[in-house]
Amino acid sequence: VVQIGQNGLTEAVLAKIEESLKAHELIKVKFLEFKEEKKSISEEISDSTNSALVRIIGNVAVFYKPSEKEEKRKFGINL
Repeated sequence: VVQIGQNGLTEAVLAKIEESLKAHELIKVKFLEFKEEKKSISEEISDSTNSALVRIIGNVAVFYKPSEKEEKRKFGINL
C-alpha cells in the first residue's frame, strides 16, 4: 500500500501509513530505497503509528493496528 522511496520516512509518508492503517488495519510497506535500514525504519514506523510490526519479508514490512471501533475490526486480534 505504501512505498518508502528516495526521500525516506517523511511526515507525509507517516501520515499515509497512519491513514492506511485506519482504513485497512493490516498493511504492507515496501522499501524501494533504504533497504539496509528497513528494520530500524520499520521499528520507527511501529512506534510512531502505535502499530505492531508483524513481519519483514524481503523488502516489505507488514504492520497491524486494530480499528478503534470494535464493530469495524476486520481481524479478531487485540494488541
